Amino acid sequence: MSDEPTSSRYRRIAPAYDLLDWPFEHFRYRPLRRMLFEGLSGSILDAGVGTGRNMDYYPRGSTVTGIDVSPAMLARAQQRRDRLGLDTTLIERDIRDTGLPDRSFDAIVASFLFCVLPQEHQHAALRELARLLKPGGELRLLEYTRPSKGIRRAITRLWEPWMKWAYGAGYDRNTEAALPHAGFTIVESRFVVDELIKYIRATPVDSTRS
Repeated sequence: MSDEPTSSRYRRIAPAYDLLDWPFEHFRYRPLRRMLFEGLSGSILDAGVGTGRNMDYYPRGSTVTGIDVSPAMLARAQQRRDRLGLDTTLIERDIRDTGLPDRSFDAIVASFLFCVLPQEHQHAALRELARLLKPGGELRLLEYTRPSKGIRRAITRLWEPWMKWAYGAGYDRNTEAALPHAGFTIVESRFVVDELIKYIRATPVDSTRS
């Protein structure tokens, strides 16, 4: 994996980020983002908000906070927020240590955040999200995985050097396996695009005991 700092990488790519991802956004991601927010309400954290591409799907009447480690990406998100007329709070935070109060959110969503987070940081990030969820709250993830066989697996291997250079991303993260060790119970896990993109719902362990 490239050792370029995340802030530097996303400062470099932020101006072209939406353009680079346009084909995937237009033909693959939009229905997945809609699904990610279905049925949610109350206070919601958009973790790794990026340029704000989830904003079109924020539930009406909810209170959404978006966090990201990259000021350059947040600047793009602010422009999108203002264009859409949303009252979304956007703040620069490290997902591993947000500084936000315990049990602040009814739900947390993260779209393709953990595939850009190094494996060694996954546990700390998930523990932080568990801390931020209210009892009965829910974490929802969309994440890339490496297909087990066939042409999809071969394609991901060809794409991976570019993904690492551009986004610091990989198909080899094992976020789902880290969830139970970070204080979550997995409620649902299923592929939504072949064996390539997985949708995961989880609740904090304490929530299942309440």
